[in-house]
Amino acid sequence: MTAGNHGAVRTPPGLPGRTGAGLARFTAPRPPREERCELCAAPLSGARHRHLVDVENRALACACEPCAQLLDRSGETTGRFRTVPGRYLSDPAHGVDDRAWDRLGIPVGVAFFFRNSALGRLVALYPSPAGATESELEEETWQSVLGGTPLAELLEPDVEALLLRRHEGTVESYLVPVDICYELVGRMRLRWQGFDGGAEARADLDAFFAHVRDRARDARHVADPGVVRG
Repeated sequence: MTAGNHGAVRTPPGLPGRTGAGLARFTAPRPPREERCELCAAPLSGARHRHLVDVENRALACACEPCAQLLDRSGETTGRFRTVPGRYLSDPAHGVDDRAWDRLGIPVGVAFFFRNSALGRLVALYPSPAGATESELEEETWQSVLGGTPLAELLEPDVEALLLRRHEGTVESYLVPVDICYELVGRMRLRWQGFDGGAEARADLDAFFAHVRDRARDARHVADPGVVRG
């Protein structure tokens, strides 16, 4: 991949494809109107609620707990909406060195990867001042760098992402809900200043990954990591 491939900002071909609509819930001030479930229109109480992936419109949709649980129980994987799981997993044994990171072609220290079922391929994105920016990634490169971790095998298409951070000589790898990756993109877009993001953005990034680190369970020590839901 040439340098030009990851310099341009494009509408991500995955979730949420409508960058403005997808990031608005994380970057825009909350509207005065009450938020409602986008399936049954029930009021959503509290600041946190479940999200669904709208695979037809390539966007995140807010959901009440009963609707999210209904989709969970149905095991639906081919319909329009898919529930974003709540599991956080780590694989401390899987190392990514500087040479391997360079093969990914990511120009910054944070990136996330997920499989888009509609496109039938992996999507690689990273936060930038303009929002989520796509970096082209060949399947062969993905396999050579990340294929050795069980997190890649456990990754559910569309609704989960493999989140990586290169920081202070190490690379952290986590399997996370895809919506928190777009939350991170929104937070960085709001706080980014100057060429390197600035102190506020870096502090917020540290806090974000501290939260992920605290929630993540080692996939090697979980009896059935496929059913962990946070």
